Amino acid sequence: AFEFIKTELVGEKKNVALITLNRPKALNALCNGLMSEVSQALDQFEADSTVGAIVITGSEKAFAAGADIKEMQPNTYAKCIMGNFLNNWTRVAQAQKPVIAAVNGYALGGGCEFAMMCDIIYAGDKAKFGQPEIALGTIPGAGGSQRTTRVMGKSKAMEMCLTGNMI
Repeated sequence: AFEFIKTELVGEKKNVALITLNRPKALNALCNGLMSEVSQALDQFEADSTVGAIVITGSEKAFAAGADIKEMQPNTYAKCIMGNFLNNWTRVAQAQKPVIAAVNGYALGGGCEFAMMCDIIYAGDKAKFGQPEIALGTIPGAGGSQRTTRVMGKSKAMEMCLTGNMI
């Protein structure tokens, strides 16, 4: 059993794995524990030959409102990078099965980057994407500046990353 996520097999043939980020009080902020559990769930579902695709979504009003700032606060940037802070983050991009982000709420900062690591993003009516890190005096740290450019083109990516505006 997981503390920060819920998992289940869904679909008519129970061949779609569903991972729900489940820290609603923190708007599903991506703490180390949550990212470790996502990595474990991906390992489990990749090993299951009946699973054809994996969907990641968020509980309540957010997909993920970003990295857990409270958890990161005592660390320097160098400590985060050298301490392998992002190890579990890249696991989604390395998945051997298709991973779909189902976003219907906030996907901000690290949450936006996390969605972009997935193979496909489905955005609901309430989806809001943004890279507000600029307001904290930093840049997207989990590959967001590169992924954003590939996903939406240079002009929109620069606007989002440099202004902090949501789309």
